[in-house]
Amino acid sequence: MAAEKTVLAIDPGTAKCGLALVRRGSGPGLSILLRRIAPVEGLADAIREALAIETPGIVIVGSGTGSKPIVHLLRETFPGLSMLVVDEKDTSLHARERYWEYHARRGWRRLLPSSLQVPPEPIDDFVAFILAERVLTEA
Repeated sequence: MAAEKTVLAIDPGTAKCGLALVRRGSGPGLSILLRRIAPVEGLADAIREALAIETPGIVIVGSGTGSKPIVHLLRETFPGLSMLVVDEKDTSLHARERYWEYHARRGWRRLLPSSLQVPPEPIDDFVAFILAERVLTEA
């Protein structure tokens, strides 16, 4: 696969960051190569782990909380990577929905609409996936 069809998206935060390494194939779907949450102090190692899987054509960084230090870290530690800072508007809401697509609701959770439920664990990795999805589907 060509590197330009693969992106590494990062949802920056002050304590933790979501990462998603996503590839757009020849069909309509996207493949998630890596999805994880890393503490800010371990972000460089998490990025190296992603780069070992596949080199992205671009790194997408959400413009929300904590983005400036993350952009600085990327420029200093990985100067050869192209970077795009994008608006994070409504990504958390969309990530909640996506979480429930990947994790079946059980018990009483099946009775309530997923839009009214908060996932029981952090969803920063799904926010990163939404960022990647937005860029890859617009390209």
